[in-house]
Parts: sequence; structure tokens; C-alpha cells
Amino acid sequence: MNRVEPPATPDDERPVDLSGDEFMLPEQTRDDTDRGWGERTDSNDDRLWEDVPPHWG
Repeated sequence: MNRVEPPATPDDERPVDLSGDEFMLPEQTRDDTDRGWGERTDSNDDRLWEDVPPHWG
């Protein structure tokens, strides 16, 4: 039987620096970000802090 390889994932293609004596993988992958989940990266926080109700003084 022929062995079927699973499809490549984005984690399989991330760069890893192996040039030193020790190496570490990144703490966060692309899939573990807002952009990886298809969310926008622009922040709405500044507008929300400026657009406060009148009773907030």
C-alpha cells in the first residue's frame, strides 16, 4: 500500500531559525491570531474611548 501524506498546514510552513545552539519555536502561530481567525486587525478602541455618553462628564 502507498502511504498518503496529510495536507500541509500553515504551521508546517512557518520559518524556524535553527542556526544557534538552541532554538525556540514562536510562542504564537499565525492561526492563533485575530487575523488567523479571519478577524480584522484594526482597533476600534480609540473611537470608543472618545465617544462616551454625556453623563460620563
